[in-house]
Amino acid sequence: MAKLGKRTRAARAAFQGKENLTVEEAVALVKSHASAKFDETIEIAMNLGVDTRHADQMVRGVVGLPNGTGKSVRVAVFARDAKADEAREAGADVVGAEDLMQTVQGGTIEFDRCIATPDMMPVVGRLGKILGPRNLMPNPKVGTVTMDVAAAVQAAKGGEVQFKAEKGGVVHAGVGKASFDEAKLVENIRAFVGAVAKAKPTGAKGAYMKGITLSSTMGPGVKVNVDNAAAE
Repeated sequence: MAKLGKRTRAARAAFQGKENLTVEEAVALVKSHASAKFDETIEIAMNLGVDTRHADQMVRGVVGLPNGTGKSVRVAVFARDAKADEAREAGADVVGAEDLMQTVQGGTIEFDRCIATPDMMPVVGRLGKILGPRNLMPNPKVGTVTMDVAAAVQAAKGGEVQFKAEKGGVVHAGVGKASFDEAKLVENIRAFVGAVAKAKPTGAKGAYMKGITLSSTMGPGVKVNVDNAAAE
């Protein structure tokens, strides 16, 4: 078993016995021990009472974090002619049609978010096996299949976060950086939890939000009080 470093041991000791914290307490603890040499991402993991094998229990959605994510998002847009120009003017990093499809098929994926106009979906659809597993497939339910490509690009660049329940009913996302003020992180976390709460599927039975954990990229996690996190 690998020997734990001094920083890791200290962080684990500080987290020992602490659980069911308020959002404010959890943020203060996680932020104070995010001591890596880079600006760590503050991450939230929510354990939901859903079975994603059933379509009526799938959880997915999008939320604009009020203080952004602190991350630079590379955006690709599948569009032609005027809509392609609109995407470029809005700040899209990669814009194309069949040429972009061929680039992706060749194994080059230099983007974190993918947007498409509706007429481009027959082209994008050929990339389902590539983009789907990476959660990059454009979807009208989260606003990434749209004619208003400028607004979609600006939203993606401005701190919009997509979420989707993975196997086991876990939703995971970055909600800011360790360098953010505590108040801004708290605001982002409450916005994210609120969006997941509103996305509760019709097929969900019993307790919906079963557990919430907050952590930094390199640090241990701490359990957050669900009722406190979900409070408006």
